[in-house]
Amino acid sequence: MSTELASTSKGKLTRQTILSKAVDIASKEGLEKLTIGRLANDMDMSKSGLFSHFGSKESLQISTIEMASDIYRNAVIRPALKAPKGLARLWAVCEYFFAYTEKEIFSGGCFFATVTSEYKSSPGMIRDLLALRMRDWLNFLASIAQRAKDKGELSAEVDPQQLAFEIQSILMGANWCHQLFDENHIMTTGLEAMRQRLRQLAPPEAHTTLEMTFLERTLDETP
Repeated sequence: MSTELASTSKGKLTRQTILSKAVDIASKEGLEKLTIGRLANDMDMSKSGLFSHFGSKESLQISTIEMASDIYRNAVIRPALKAPKGLARLWAVCEYFFAYTEKEIFSGGCFFATVTSEYKSSPGMIRDLLALRMRDWLNFLASIAQRAKDKGELSAEVDPQQLAFEIQSILMGANWCHQLFDENHIMTTGLEAMRQRLRQLAPPEAHTTLEMTFLERTLDETP
């Protein structure tokens, strides 16, 4: 390996390590508490060393949001996409969200629940980026709901965008209760609320999709 390549690889690893710490801090305390000075102190690095990676607080915050987005995609979205298109995939997304919350991948709970609340009334680039990521998520949910509707697995009266809003409301409500009360059974309660809502909107023949979790099916099908 050349010296230049080794240096580049080391730099990427250092940046990833910094951002992992940054995501952790922001999930608990918000992005405004995330400063180059704070990170330098927590990681026993020089401010100049950290500055060379990000250049500004805003750049650090944006990179942290993108890092959190990647973590979320890997924990929730990508695994759920392995489920069959339609209601099974919609249900899998919900299951993986609750699993991700229970595992506390972000030590402060859902990263986006924390930081979107922090910036909901603060116009600017950070708020715009968060709004874009959340809009992408809602559109993703709506697209899966639309596919389930097209397959006849959801009632013809279902509005996919409305259902996406309802799903997000249940997911965020469960996350909030889990963080506030520190009771794991809340995740089970939230998942059951989601199951009941989808059962209301699905024809009887589609209900079996909601009876065994996709996670359980995956385990059952593993050789």
